[in-house]
Amino acid sequence: MAYTKRFDGRKFDEMREIRTEVGVIPNADGSAMFSFGDTIAIAAVYGPKPLHPQHLQNPQKGIIRCVYDMLSFSVTQRKKPGPSRRSQEISKVTEWALSPIIEIDEFPNTVVDVHIMITQANASTRCAGINAACMALAQAGIPMSEMVSAVSIGKVDDKIVVDLIKEEEDYEDGEGATDMPMAFLSRSGKISLLQLDGKTSPEKLKEAIEAGEKACIRIHEEQVKALKKIKEEN
Repeated sequence: MAYTKRFDGRKFDEMREIRTEVGVIPNADGSAMFSFGDTIAIAAVYGPKPLHPQHLQNPQKGIIRCVYDMLSFSVTQRKKPGPSRRSQEISKVTEWALSPIIEIDEFPNTVVDVHIMITQANASTRCAGINAACMALAQAGIPMSEMVSAVSIGKVDDKIVVDLIKEEEDYEDGEGATDMPMAFLSRSGKISLLQLDGKTSPEKLKEAIEAGEKACIRIHEEQVKALKKIKEEN
């Protein structure tokens, strides 16, 4: 049966409600919450600070280190506590997505730690985490050339949809489902993340990237709005 209507009634190009908040963890150098509907990510930034052990230090510049994880009760089936292969992979992917915007050459031998915790999950968790991390980095005053925004685009059967939910990730009828998390830089428009879990044609991939770019412009507006709000309050 063809996929003609989304499970939650949204239009194919419509995201879930976006909520943002900056400064959610008082003792962090920078922190933020970002949610796509009931997918909620919280990010905390610490640093720049001396990197230990010393043999990992880079005398030319500082480095960024990301740790992504999900709370055990964030999903319907209880997740085993602690890091998994999946969380380690997403931690590395998040580093790659954020690295192009971070300008910490003037902080040699240091590290900026980014901790991302998913408190509630209904797909698109890595994208929500990247969005929260970018806002937290900005609040922490980490030098950045531009911002990064991320969204999960899917091909569900033969339709390109924006901001996947779990039911769409698991869709098996027709052509099945392909998940394409992607991130765009705000000023240059360059892609800093593009993954593909499944199969798609070059034409559909082009359509997905165009939909992702359009969605990320809207996400960036929400990120900036949250940062301006915290600045005004302080």
